[in-house]
Amino acid sequence: MNARAKTSNPRPWSSADQHEAIRKRAEEIYIRNGRIPGRDTENWTQAEKEIRRESADPRSLRAIVVKVRGTQYVGQYDPESSDGYVPGEFGLRASIPVRFLDNKMFVKRPNGKVLETIVVKIG
Repeated sequence: MNARAKTSNPRPWSSADQHEAIRKRAEEIYIRNGRIPGRDTENWTQAEKEIRRESADPRSLRAIVVKVRGTQYVGQYDPESSDGYVPGEFGLRASIPVRFLDNKMFVKRPNGKVLETIVVKIG
């Protein structure tokens, strides 16, 4: 699937967006830890801490915006774990390969590497 991309700093989240991000992160934690039942509160608490920490430091996360068939997706990524991705690698309105899996968006970079993001907004 090809998309059009632009990169930006993420905007402050609405509380509904933040709640959804925490819910998705808690689910990721649940899956990553082996789907162990009875840890809902523990997973939620960990997810809440991670999301709040990330959103408190606007320098810690960045976002890439892609448009696929008229729908805009905002994918957040951590620059420290982005395998050297820097904003501007894609030309404005460049056609790029994109793949989605659950709440993740994988954007193929010009150098062949893949930028993994978490979809935080669809609009």
